[in-house]
Amino acid sequence: MPRATRRVPVRLLVAVAVVLVLVAGGVAVALRVWGGGDSDLRRAVALAPDDVQRYSWTDWAGVRAEVGADVDASSSPEQVEDFLSEAYDLDLASTTAQAESASLLQQELGWSPASVEWELFTQSTTGGADLVGLAEGTDVEALGERLEGLGYTRPESDDGVWEGADALARASLETGYNASPTLQYVALVAERDLVVTGDDAAYLASVVDGLGDDGTDDDVSRAVDALVDGASGGDPLAAAVYPGEFACASLAMGQADPAEQAEGERLVGAAGEVDPLEVFALALEPGLGARLVLGFSDDDRARRNADARATLLEGPAPGQGGDFTDRFAVDSVTADGPLVVADLTPAEGSFVLSDLSTGPVLFATC
Repeated sequence: MPRATRRVPVRLLVAVAVVLVLVAGGVAVALRVWGGGDSDLRRAVALAPDDVQRYSWTDWAGVRAEVGADVDASSSPEQVEDFLSEAYDLDLASTTAQAESASLLQQELGWSPASVEWELFTQSTTGGADLVGLAEGTDVEALGERLEGLGYTRPESDDGVWEGADALARASLETGYNASPTLQYVALVAERDLVVTGDDAAYLASVVDGLGDDGTDDDVSRAVDALVDGASGGDPLAAAVYPGEFACASLAMGQADPAEQAEGERLVGAAGEVDPLEVFALALEPGLGARLVLGFSDDDRARRNADARATLLEGPAPGQGGDFTDRFAVDSVTADGPLVVADLTPAEGSFVLSDLSTGPVLFATC
């Protein structure tokens, strides 16, 4: 549990923003797919499978800058582990699927958190895939040669799936480094500077085949836009984004013990009417501020929920312990169309992202 800090009174700003729709049809779709050229997170989400229930984002280039880490493709595995330890201390390594295998990736496969641009780990009921953005100019052919040298089976097509479960196990045994199951199968997509990995060959092939066929849920797209806006037009350093049904299940107060559930019901009743979420998103931004986005089915519900959610954000945290203000200060809570957006300042030493992306979380109640 994060250590408690002195509570500082805050003045909540609960406002309603009016959003003007300035584009239509194909132009709007193009902006969503390509993020207006300014956001890797937007582009990554557009590349992800349509059935994702959990998006876990890490802007590795941004994290390296935030930490001040001088690591790259030539660094030793030990230097990479030291970097990850610093990132973990700032709560910037809770959304990655690469941490477990960072040393093996760095030494044997040729990419790792020390050199890649970003990572989007996606999970659904049918499978999981890790999308990794390579630095521009990365020699993807050389990565293939390294995979082949380790014993991965080269696919028939350039962007086909490399099969390497046995090769991965052997490399782990020989080096003593951990190997995540998500590295058993690999696709190298050179034209997109992209590596996609997973633990199921058929699912991974379907993900690669669907790259660019953007079917992202509109609620998820709006939440991602709000996260990008909060990062001053760039990208958050780390983020968790959950569509509504998964958010309501994974963050539910039903995970708390009966006494805490009863306390949660009392607090919600006192705060005011709440509605089910259509999307939940939480991000840490450059400078380590945090932004919370809660999506609803329409503007009226967002306005109605803004006051209640603001009250809950400053109250007790049954199921987690203490108060939410032990973890963060609330700077503002704003209703913006169908979204409620809260900007937060995490307390020193707190782990807001990893703490609040798992249940029970009272202010995310459905």
